[in-house]
Amino acid sequence: MAELANTKPMIEANGLSKYYGPFVAIEDISFSIPKGQIVAFLGPNGAGKSTTIKILCGFLAASAGSGKIAGKDIYTQRLEAARNLGYLPENGPLYEGMTPSESLNFFGEVRGMHPAKLTEKIKEVTAQCDLEEVMDKPISKLSRGFRQRVGLAQALLHDPEVLIMDEPTAGLDPNQIRTFREHITHLGKSKTIMISTHILQEVEAIADRVLFVHQGRLIFDGTPQEFKQDLSLEESFYRLTSANADKEIIPQ
Repeated sequence: MAELANTKPMIEANGLSKYYGPFVAIEDISFSIPKGQIVAFLGPNGAGKSTTIKILCGFLAASAGSGKIAGKDIYTQRLEAARNLGYLPENGPLYEGMTPSESLNFFGEVRGMHPAKLTEKIKEVTAQCDLEEVMDKPISKLSRGFRQRVGLAQALLHDPEVLIMDEPTAGLDPNQIRTFREHITHLGKSKTIMISTHILQEVEAIADRVLFVHQGRLIFDGTPQEFKQDLSLEESFYRLTSANADKEIIPQ
């Protein structure tokens, strides 16, 4: 953590807030993730994880605050930020009538990738995500685990420096989860990764750092060991949420 703190920030949130009338989705969320970290973005359902991620990925406008991806402002340098970002939403944009091969070719062409470069990258992400055996099968016939791998391959196709994922292991069985975590751990050697999750096991399995949100606010930022404080993950989760349960968030 100390060494990483001196490297280039790859994901930055500065005072991000999102209001829907009187309802506060998130308020004043700030953090900086340096190059090379795998960060678990943790919190209960409805805490504001997906809202924060959608803002950082440019799919939702913030009511206040700013963000950067690889040093590029998500509003004023939208295209430059997108070139450095791979995004895997909880329910990825998969066209079920296509095969993984057709899907990857389609997304590469949409991104304007040169045909020779695209062919090379498809081979690379196919191997990275262990998709060789299903490349010519319709996506509609694939298991949830393979669909997630196809979504990950799409996110990696343009070789982004930053990878953001929203609940990537939701709905997977234990074997699929283990395989997916292995992929993420390997990718973390070359990319900055932020994973939104409410699954506590993700913390110990893959994360260098924990960001914990509750009721729209960032209430913890530290290592997995600091998060646990000699307790179980479940007990730490309960204590953080119960200790902040009565703190009503009022728009400023």
